[in-house]
Amino acid sequence: MFKAEIGGVMPVTAIVGGQWGDEGKGKVVDMLAQEADYVVRFSGGDNAGHTVINPMGEFKLHIIPSGVFYPGVKCIIGNGVVINPDVFIRERNELISRGVNVSNVFISDRAHLVLPYHILLDGLEEEARGNKSLGTTRRGIGPAFVDKYARMGIRVGDLLLPEYLRERLEYVLECKNQILTKVYDAAPISLDEIYETCLKWGKELAPNIRETTHIIEEAISQDKKIIMEGAQGALLDPDFGTYPYGTSSSPLAAGGCLGIGIGPASVSATLGVFKAYSTRVGGGPMPTELLDKTGDTIRNEA
Repeated sequence: MFKAEIGGVMPVTAIVGGQWGDEGKGKVVDMLAQEADYVVRFSGGDNAGHTVINPMGEFKLHIIPSGVFYPGVKCIIGNGVVINPDVFIRERNELISRGVNVSNVFISDRAHLVLPYHILLDGLEEEARGNKSLGTTRRGIGPAFVDKYARMGIRVGDLLLPEYLRERLEYVLECKNQILTKVYDAAPISLDEIYETCLKWGKELAPNIRETTHIIEEAISQDKKIIMEGAQGALLDPDFGTYPYGTSSSPLAAGGCLGIGIGPASVSATLGVFKAYSTRVGGGPMPTELLDKTGDTIRNEA
């Protein structure tokens, strides 16, 4: 049924989670990707994971789109995603070591980076909240999005511009080190060390970096089949979810338009993924949570 659906509704189909994440989006995307030309991630970061099981084995993907296993499918990490280069490089290298071709994986030059100080601040902020913590993954995703909208972010494309990159890092670290040393009594971040790290990332990521909005617009004009691969779920949306216990970017189909750089009229269909029983990780309310024997059975055996 899904294959027939995807064949008839393209060029662009958004696949989003209808609950708090972990609904099985990766499985659905993997099933549909063999009929697609492009699979594009549009939100979140490596705080969300998709498990894919295929003849090559079991793979846990956190940042690379699930379509990577199909020859001819181009996989794009859109501008709405925040990227920890270490996670991407590790994931890419693992796929290569297991015989997966990653030559068609591209990263938007407009995507923002998750840098070491984001991860550090994420952990310090959660600890400071004490028993009122939000239950973040402490992977630096929230602080990276904060910097994006505060106009203090470093973008993937900046890695290819060494002089500009150093200027940006110097400006940002003046602020971050004030917070680290005076608010949290932590050690400052070295400009030289983080700059050298970024230069290494730039060399590693250069083959994957593209101006992806042009690629996607051209694909749409050619009626190519495109899957927008969502992360997390609708109930974690910062506007329509269980705020403040949510995520930092919109996991909805509408957010996907911004996250890959297309107009809403380009989206032909949205597929919501649900599972028979709801689960939730991290902090926040879950009104229908089962705290009895039935709930224990579902958690342990399902």
